[in-house]
Amino acid sequence: MNNFKYKLANFFQGRYGVDELYKFLLIVFIIIWILNMIFRNPFLYLLWILVCVVMIYRLISKDVYKRQKENIKYLEIRDKLKGKIKLQKRKWKDRKTYIYRKCPNCKVEIRLPKKKGKHICTCPNCKRDFNVRCR
Repeated sequence: MNNFKYKLANFFQGRYGVDELYKFLLIVFIIIWILNMIFRNPFLYLLWILVCVVMIYRLISKDVYKRQKENIKYLEIRDKLKGKIKLQKRKWKDRKTYIYRKCPNCKVEIRLPKKKGKHICTCPNCKRDFNVRCR
């Protein structure tokens, strides 16, 4: 048994291993597996096999630089989605007292107090004035 551990450790030396993208793929793998057990769809089965192959390929790959770039790209997309979800939660929480408007110049989302009528607002990012109408 000890000999097997050394061989396994020697095999994985220099391999990429587990990262955040691998963990995400593992969750997708489990979800597809459960759906495939329920619906018995050949497309789901092929998708399940494909995700499994990608996971194993990423796990034992020796091209660490490419796997790191893939993981960084995944993290950027994930963080962007988390930010949008967080903003939507904040908008829902503040819906009674604040409105959110985008600056027409720099496209930054700005939180403004909810006051009826037309107002002139200065963007804190680009320092330009723009008109805001609140109902």
